[in-house]
Amino acid sequence: MKFFDLDKAVWQWVLLIVLAFIWGSSFILMKKGLESFDNYQVASLRILISFIFLSPVIFRNFKKIKKDQWIPIFIAGLLGSGIPAFLFTTAQTKISSSLSGMLNSLVPLFTVFIGVLFFGLKLRKMKLLGVAIGLGGALGLLSSTGSISLANDELLYGSLVVLATICYATNVNFIKVKLEEVSSLNITSFGFLLIGPAVAIYLFTTDFTTRLQTDPDASLNLFFISLLAIFGTALAVIFFNMLIKKVSAVFASSVTYMIPVFAIFWGFVDGEEIFLMQLLFIGIILSGIYIVNRDKMLEMREARRQRKAAKKLPDSVSKS
Repeated sequence: MKFFDLDKAVWQWVLLIVLAFIWGSSFILMKKGLESFDNYQVASLRILISFIFLSPVIFRNFKKIKKDQWIPIFIAGLLGSGIPAFLFTTAQTKISSSLSGMLNSLVPLFTVFIGVLFFGLKLRKMKLLGVAIGLGGALGLLSSTGSISLANDELLYGSLVVLATICYATNVNFIKVKLEEVSSLNITSFGFLLIGPAVAIYLFTTDFTTRLQTDPDASLNLFFISLLAIFGTALAVIFFNMLIKKVSAVFASSVTYMIPVFAIFWGFVDGEEIFLMQLLFIGIILSGIYIVNRDKMLEMREARRQRKAAKKLPDSVSKS
């Protein structure tokens, strides 16, 4: 009997929670990396280590990429990995890892919003309401520890996380249009192939090696960055692909609701101050996400009900 069977609901839930744990832990791992290295070095290391780890995939699948797919893959690499890596680490020089994780939950809302603006996605009034509620929650979250002003680091640097989520959301829509026939693992791997070498050259022009030799905690924090790169980028894509093949897209996307929970947990464990208003506003954001996904969830439930009814029909006919 197979122990790990993704056809069973219990293992689907286990993998979903593991994914949420991995992605929710990314923000505290970035914070640890920033204790020894600067924001650009942490981002560069994340990209470089991911590139090295995914090299076997690149060598194995190189011939599968068509000539006209290289530029879209490069764009996807920048939007999905390159630019956000630098935005997140820069933001976390001034904001907490838990706040960064909370703001990251905006990705589904911006995916819908950008899909409507630039990719011809049709939006019902309820979904528009969900997007508006979510964005209102984000604005509240950015100002939850101070006033909304240009002097407020929460607003300025939190906006970098919002910009990163816009990159992710744009990438989701871009891939659907330009790279639908390419697997997400190949998109990720070859995206790193196109941006990894340039990042490596930049990294070794900095004082990275000096910090590694002189900072007593550098080796440990480099290990944390490696965990971020290997688990938070490469393995998470593989796990998500495994899950999406066995469950509905709606079930898989529910990982969005769980990521902030782990981000807040790690922030609390690390001594970060969690404000009650922040929890309120993350609740508002998640409510907006629920409203946006509600129609799709109902459609999936109805489709499941019809499939079950169709399976029962032949049995009832044969008995008669």
